[in-house]
Amino acid sequence: MMKTLHVSLGERSYPIYIGDDILSQAALLTQHIQGKEVLVVTNTTIAPLYLQSVLELLTEYRCESVILPDGEEFKNLEVLNQVFDELLQSHFSRQVTMIALGGGVIGDMTGFAAACYQRGVPFIQIPTTLLAQVDSSVGGKTAVNHPLGKNMIGAFYQPKCVIADTNTLNTLEDRQLSSGLAEVIKYGLINDPEFFDWLEQNMPALRERQTDVLVEVVERSCQDKADVVASDELEHGVRALLNLGHTFGHAIETGMGYGNWLHGEAIAVGMVMAADLSQRLGWIDGVIVARIKALLIAAGLPTTIPEDMSSDQFMSLMAVDKKVQDGRIRLVLLKSIGKAIMSDDYDAEKLAETLESFQH
Repeated sequence: MMKTLHVSLGERSYPIYIGDDILSQAALLTQHIQGKEVLVVTNTTIAPLYLQSVLELLTEYRCESVILPDGEEFKNLEVLNQVFDELLQSHFSRQVTMIALGGGVIGDMTGFAAACYQRGVPFIQIPTTLLAQVDSSVGGKTAVNHPLGKNMIGAFYQPKCVIADTNTLNTLEDRQLSSGLAEVIKYGLINDPEFFDWLEQNMPALRERQTDVLVEVVERSCQDKADVVASDELEHGVRALLNLGHTFGHAIETGMGYGNWLHGEAIAVGMVMAADLSQRLGWIDGVIVARIKALLIAAGLPTTIPEDMSSDQFMSLMAVDKKVQDGRIRLVLLKSIGKAIMSDDYDAEKLAETLESFQH
């Protein structure tokens, strides 16, 4: 059983294929390779699991692979150069197709390399983590981190297709699965209250990795994201709502050192902080905050900040954020479950109260 969704972006439109064991279907991949050259980018965790089976689908192509170290701490310009080294040493032309085989870090780095190499070559996303399948592989955001800020160096660059094989989630560590569930919960919070209700009912089955439930959660998440991206590709408006919890969360990731907290773990705490501030502003009540925390806990996610992060550190790190405008920190906040808004028109004292309330 395979589901096919479409991200509607005119000439840059592309399909998302979702199903169990669909990576074995060679035609699904090869129909989107335009030339005869392929570079597969993966990492040390995924390569032993899936690289050989992907290479066996590509025997008709001149194909090379590059295996990067695994982890958010390696999502930087220095490691990215290993991809450019392979492209240049192998004399790949502008007709090369790059394949991102891995999680969100590999997808972001491969996409950014594809956007830059000879001013742009096609690439394909094969996400192997839940977080990548439901979020980072869809929408064309590519980037690397800088010591002063997460994802501050990057480009909008759309893939030719996304192949989300839920069978790859069976080899995922429990902590990584939970990390992906944070982004899933986010879709329910920002614009899909029925999905949030569904997650409350189906979280145990998700954590048990029941195949039909995994396929459905990836499909519903991708559909929610594809709809948003189609209406606002370059994040001038509604797409910014996908950043619920991210300004707080990115501060945690940067402050703790990339890789020490997983992205979804930091975003989970960030969403609780956004909900707390929304309650302090009188927009939602404590019952909603409690439901959000309960679902995150059921997903195996943290809801409190690292012990050694101060409110001053939070403020300084949040000030280095792509959503800051004219010196004001713009935050995605909640009006209800299923309705989020982007705002810099909030009481700064309430933000300070939220940050202080999370101190240990």
